[in-house]
Parts: sequence; C-alpha cells; structure tokens
Amino acid sequence: MTAAPTPMMAQYLALKAEAGDCLLFYRMGDFFELFFDDAKAASACLDIALTARGEHLGAPVPMCGVPVHAAEGYLARLIKAGHRVAIAEQTESPEAARRARGSKALVDRAIVRVVTAGTLTEEALLDARSSNWCCAIGAAAGGVAVAAADISTGRFEIIETTEAALAAELARLNPAETLAAEDGPFAHHATTLRPRAAFDSAGGEARLKSLFAVATLEAFGDFSRAALSAAGALVDYLVYTGKSGRNPLERPQIHRSEDTMAIDAATRDSLELTQAQGGGRRGSLLDAVDRCVTGAGARLLAADLAAPLMDAGAIGERLDLLQLFADDAGGRAALRDTLRQAPDIGRALGRLVAGRGTPRDLGQLRDGLGAAWALAERLARIAPAPALLARLVPALQGHGALIDTLSRALVPAPPVDAGQGGYIAEGYDPALDDLRAAGAGGRRAIAALEARYRAETGISALKIRHNAVLGYHVEVPARHGDTLMREGSGFTHRQTMAGAVRFNAPDLHEAALKVTQAGAHALAAEAAHLEELTALALDRRAAIAATADALARLDVAAGLAERAAEGGWTRPRLADTPVFEVTGGRHPVVEAALARAGDRFVANDCALGTGARLWLVTGPNMGGKSTFLRQNALIAVLAQAGSFVPAESARLGLVDRLFSRVGAADNLARGRSTFMVEMVETAAILAQATPASFVILDEVGRGTSTYDGLAIAWAVVEAIHDDIGCRCLFATHYHELTRLAERCEALALHHVRAREWKGDLVLLHEVAPGPADRSYGIAVARLAGLPPATLARAKAVLARLEAGRAKTGGLAAGLDDLPLFATAAPAEPARDALRDALAALDLDALTPRAALDTLYALKGLAGEAG
Repeated sequence: MTAAPTPMMAQYLALKAEAGDCLLFYRMGDFFELFFDDAKAASACLDIALTARGEHLGAPVPMCGVPVHAAEGYLARLIKAGHRVAIAEQTESPEAARRARGSKALVDRAIVRVVTAGTLTEEALLDARSSNWCCAIGAAAGGVAVAAADISTGRFEIIETTEAALAAELARLNPAETLAAEDGPFAHHATTLRPRAAFDSAGGEARLKSLFAVATLEAFGDFSRAALSAAGALVDYLVYTGKSGRNPLERPQIHRSEDTMAIDAATRDSLELTQAQGGGRRGSLLDAVDRCVTGAGARLLAADLAAPLMDAGAIGERLDLLQLFADDAGGRAALRDTLRQAPDIGRALGRLVAGRGTPRDLGQLRDGLGAAWALAERLARIAPAPALLARLVPALQGHGALIDTLSRALVPAPPVDAGQGGYIAEGYDPALDDLRAAGAGGRRAIAALEARYRAETGISALKIRHNAVLGYHVEVPARHGDTLMREGSGFTHRQTMAGAVRFNAPDLHEAALKVTQAGAHALAAEAAHLEELTALALDRRAAIAATADALARLDVAAGLAERAAEGGWTRPRLADTPVFEVTGGRHPVVEAALARAGDRFVANDCALGTGARLWLVTGPNMGGKSTFLRQNALIAVLAQAGSFVPAESARLGLVDRLFSRVGAADNLARGRSTFMVEMVETAAILAQATPASFVILDEVGRGTSTYDGLAIAWAVVEAIHDDIGCRCLFATHYHELTRLAERCEALALHHVRAREWKGDLVLLHEVAPGPADRSYGIAVARLAGLPPATLARAKAVLARLEAGRAKTGGLAAGLDDLPLFATAAPAEPARDALRDALAALDLDALTPRAALDTLYALKGLAGEAG
C-alpha cells in the first residue's frame, strides 16, 4: 500500500498544481527548493547539483535549490532559457506557525508571484535601455487589436490594427512575451497561450472597469470589441502573474496603425533599425544614433525609431526642440550633465506600484524629481520656447511637497534591503531616534559587560557574541569552559562546540532583551514609515510618470542634437507632395564603421519626384548599391522619427509605408528557400504599397534562372511604376531592364561608378546618372581571389556569350514590342469572397465562440459583396 505524502509534500503538490507548467520555487528557510521534473529542468539549465530528498510513491524525490539572496541571478537565467517561474513564499514565520498549530506545525506558503519574460520589474533582470513589453492579441467583430504593457514602468497601450498589419505591429513592439488564445487564429504569434475565455470582450470590459475602478471607459477613449478582447486578456494575465491585486498599469493609450509609418518585420530586419541581423544593438541604426544619457531616454528613442510618425505637426515639434539644443551647445551639455545624474524614476515607480519597491526606489524618486525640478527652473527661462518644451516644463514640476518629505525622511543613500533598517534619517521621527538610542545604549552596556566578565574571570579571550539561534551569549575557548561551569560562577551553560563553549548570564539576558526589543520596535517603526512614504509616492503616480516621460523626451532631443553635432547632420524639411530630395546623403551605420577604420564615406544625392519617382540603379557588386538604397530608407525613418538626418539637405513627403527587400536568407524552419523568401516579400510589397510609400528593392529575381529572373524583375518594375506609382529605388544586375526607361516616363537610370585601372577594379561608390557601361563581375571575382585559371576561363565564356548576344539581341530580344503592363496583364477571374470563406470553414472544429466570430466576419463579407 502506498504511503500518504508527508504534510510538506502535500503542500508542495497543491502549490505545484496551481503553478501548472511553471517551475515552482518553494521557499524553505534561506533556499528556494525545486522538486521532481522542475528540479531536473532547473539543474540542467542552471548547472547546479541534482540531489534527492525522501521518497514519493516509492521513488526518491529529485531536488535542487538556489539561495534566496542570489535568486535573481538564477531567475534571469531561467527566464532567458524560456521558463516561467512561480514563487511560493512562506506567508508566516515558524514561530507564528508553532503558536497557532503546535510545535510541529507546517509553515503556510502561497504563490506570491509568477515570473515571466514579459512581467519583470527587477533591475537585475531588465535591460535599462530596452522596453519590456508583454502583449496580447485580441480579435472580435472582424477587428484585430494588440494590448501592450511594460509593467516595469506601467505603460499601457492598445493598438487598433488589422490582420494584415498585425505582424508589423508585433515587430515594432518586439515583445518579450506575446499572449494569444490557445485555439485562436493568432496562436502562431504567441509565446504563451491562454484560455479563450480570457479573450472575451465583455469580460475584458469588466476587467478594465474593475482595474481602474471606473463605471465607464468613455474617459479612456473609444474601445472596439477587439481592443476590449486584447486588453482584457492582458489584464487577466497580469492579475494571474502578479497575485498582489495591485494595478500595475497607467491609463491606456489608444493608437491606430495608421498613426505611424508601417514597417513590416522583413523591412525592420533588413534595415536593422533597432537590432542588427546578428542579434543585439551593435551595428543597428539605434546603436549608431543613440547618445542618450539615461535608460529611459534610450528606451524612448528606440520606440521613436520603431514607429516614425505620420503627423507632420508632431514631427515638426520634435524637430523644433532638437533645433533648440543643436543651436546651444553649452545649454545642451548642462542639460545632459543633469540628466546623467538622474535615476530612472519610471522604473523605480514601477517597482513601487507592483509592491516590489525598496527604500532605494524611494531615494531614486527623491533624487530624480529633484533633478527634474532643477531642470524646469532652467528651461522655464527659455523664451520663446518651442511648443513641445512649453508642454514638457510643467510636467517636471509640482512635486515640491513629496521631494521635501522624502528628503527629510530618508538617508542620503537608502539601502535595497529594508529588512535591516537604517534607511529613515535621524531627526525625522523622535520616537524612532529614542528607540535607536536605547538600542545603542544597550549595545554599549553589553560591551561594558564583556569587559567586566573578562576582568572577573581572568579570561582575556572571553567574548560576547550574537547569532539568530542563541541571541546574545558569552563564548570562551574550550580550555576555559570548566571555569564558567563551576557552581556559583553566575553563568549558565548553553552549548558546547569543538573549540568553544557558550554560556548565558542574567545581567547579559537583561541587557540583550533591551537591545532586542529596541531593535525590533525600531525596525517596525521604519517599516511603517516605508509604507507611508510609498503611499505618498503612489498618490502622485500619474504626475511622477508624466515627469519620467518628460525627462526621457528631453534626453532624446538632447541626445539627437549631440549626434547631429558630431556628424554634421541637417534638419529635414517636410513637403506636402511625395518627393524625396536628399543632397549628400550618408548611411549612419556604415559611415561610423568607416570612420573607426580611418576611411571616408562617399555621400550621394537622391531625387525622387513626379518626373522620376523610380530609380533603376545598376553597377558592380561591392559598388555601394545596397548601401545607397538602405541609407535613403534610413533617412526617411530618421526624419519622421523627429531626428536630423545624415545629409547636407533633405526634403521629403511623408512615407506611409516603408518596404525593403534587400538581401534574403533561407528560412529552412518554414520550408522556404532564398528565392521563395524573396518572392513572398516582393508579393507583400506589391499588395500593400501605396502611392505614398517608399520601396527599396535589390536584385529581385536573382535566385532563379536568368530568363525567369529577368521576367519577374521586369514585371515588378512595371507594376511599381504603372500600378502603384510610389517612390522606389530598384537595384539590379539585369542591364536589359534599362530598356524600360524608353517606355516608363517616371523611371530614371542611375549607376554606381567603377573603373578598371591597370587591370584592377576601382570602386568609386558614387551614384551617377545613366546606366552602367558593364557589370564588372569578373573584376569583382578577381578581387575576391578566384584562381587565375578560373578567371581566364570565365573571360573566354563571357566573350562567347557577348558575341551571341550581339547576334540575337540577347536576353531582352523580343521585348521591344511587348505591350504595356496594364494592357498585357490578363484579368484574374472574379472571386466570390463569401463563397471562398464558406468553403474554407471546418464546421466540426468551430467552438461556439469561434462560430459567433465567424458569423460576424461572414456578415461583413456579405456587406462588402452587396
């Protein structure tokens, strides 16, 4: 017969059932212990010893553990490895358990928090210069929305989007954790699947009202059913992981995809906006631009670059503030010096709101708000002030009473650990000062007792020590133990060890009691003050968050002004027409890399407009075509993010969608070759680009046969020119495409210049009008180090091919009489969207909720058909 589990194991199993698929950190004294499969997974991930403790169902119980004081470091490694961790803490002391339920009582424990990648607040677990988004995808009534929260700062956004634009929004946010319904259409985007019931829009509305303690959400904006679905699921998850019942979020801010430049995931990867393709920031646009001196500023700059604005007025306000700091080097330096000393009050506030705050977080609020106040006094003297600055300055002020209270209450450098006390300043609370004095007096009395005992016993090695088990006690070397054990010595034996003997004494007990009581009362008084001060800070939560945002925006503007001064960047001018006119444009990342190597970047002009909105760029490999394409796309991003740009001058109309198909790699995990990836990305461009878009395309069609590749490239150029009509830079090695200039009035030919000098290829990296005279492919091969015999053979084959082309007209033979794209393209047969949708339904797989959502979608299709 199987023995029943011990009380401790029964408690553990109940908590593990609650934790589900999370690893369970089970608090036992000074360690978090893990058992069974959790122990096996953690020991393998953390490279710690796997042991056993007792038996369960007749088998040894695998176990491993980590010390509580070092738990954050182990948590960081587990989270990075993709685990989620439930923390089961002791909710009462062993003494309280024994008093309540007897000497062998088991200490109560409860899961106080679930730690996941998207719900981190600890400094040690977060990157100070990166946001940490947790997102939920909701869909209802034919709409799609994303709810995003960074609980390290409390920021809460809801983005109304579409299914087609969803991937681009997720790529912009780059969430640490993404939630979706476990049986829903967006499960492939998720890192964490949640029950479908959590995504119910009616339940979501109720959760939001409860969270913010309001009767209606009207004051927050207009929520669609999809937005309520996403927000409700996110709140449900934060309640599940937080366990505290606190609201970690600020009021939601509602955005729409059309408010910012649309940039899909492939384009972000290609342009390396915030992350280099090899991973990490180094080599990205963000790395090349970031001169922020605060973590909050760096996070805001990354958000700006990830979501360039579509509002010309808002862009202009950012540029005006940047211009102010660019024109005043001294004022900019003073501002940056002040910001450099300011703590990250946004994240300090986030920890306090989440119930994980420390005395140091309150000290950071005091110092950060004080720095903001000093900045406000300096900036308020600027006249006339740019509009954005005029709005930011009031947000820096208004915290005088809180700053004063925190300054009086806290020591200059409060500790992280509140358990040891010592963070309330002397003079703030006279009663606390008296308790500390009593404790200090008791400790002086104990020191006097130690001297008296030495004199009375003649034992110079006698010491009074303290530990958590015995409290204060007398300790002597073992050879002197008999002296204190004699009857009438006044000492009571407590413990014998290998080299020492420990004793108690009545007068020591009395003095120790005074010290202990005074210390306990002092700790309790400090804890009460900590709670009061935290409550004072949380009462001004919204105002402090606004101050944190204002400091970050000032840091971004001053940092961009610093970067502009370093690189000779210029203020872009916005136009009402779809133009793109750049003089002396440069690639900021490549230019910085060349500067480190002691080389100079060759700047180039670009002028796209009504008369020449599509440039066909030819020239040799390594000539700079891809760099030229990318640098102009990056200039568009920087300009609409509100930054100066690396150019002598720049004038551009707003870009609503940016597409980059420059370079591709196999996606073996999804069964896609390089050419398939290229075609998927090109198809997305042709389907989504508008006349206001900006497209850069490099070597379309290179991954297949020559004829197929040329045909595809030819058709793509015609489609962009004739159907879409957007600004486009198209780089190619198909020189036959230059014939399109004869029939496409808005297509202009350009090339990157190169020359051969004494048998060597000289790449000039200059973009000039007209087509390239030849491809220089064999010359590039020589640069790459191909063997001479191979090069000689290639030249012979090339001569034969060129002779044949002269006779037959080459690859483009027969294209002269090709009708225009619009008239040549056969009409697709008419599709019945409603019939297609009905045919695609798997009725047996539909849940009741999914059936309702499907009905809404079908009704929408029927309306469109009508």
